Amino acid sequence: MDAYCVKCKAKKEMKDAKQVKMKNGRSAMKGRCPTCGTGMYRILSS
Repeated sequence: MDAYCVKCKAKKEMKDAKQVKMKNGRSAMKGRCPTCGTGMYRILSS
C-alpha cells in the first residue's frame, strides 16, 4: 500500500501495514516509512 511520508516528502510503500478502523467507522491503513521510520497513515475509500 502506497502512502505519503511527510518527513521524506515522497510517496512510498508502507512497511508493516495494518488495516485499522477509525472512530467514525471508516477504514484506514497504518504503517511505517521504510526509509525514515515515521508513522504513515492512509484513509481508504468507503
